Amino acid sequence: MSENEELLPSDNDEIVTTSTETKAEELAEVIAEFEQYRERLVGETMTAAQKAKLPQKAAMAKIEPELAKIDAGLESLRAQLAALTTNN
Repeated sequence: MSENEELLPSDNDEIVTTSTETKAEELAEVIAEFEQYRERLVGETMTAAQKAKLPQKAAMAKIEPELAKIDAGLESLRAQLAALTTNN
């Protein structure tokens, strides 16, 4: 921006809106990736447990700490996304 240009309020609002929309889209993508990762982790664990003839409960117990971390991260990301979309 040159010295002679003025930043009009409407220009600034447009920049903020675009930035917020971009951030919301990025958060939605990260949430989708985490959900896919969680599904893949559970699916692969169950497949491996089946092949090893382990009980499903035992297999799930092994990955429960990781699932708890993923779920906590998803909850946090969803809260951030909700905050962004309600403020818009």
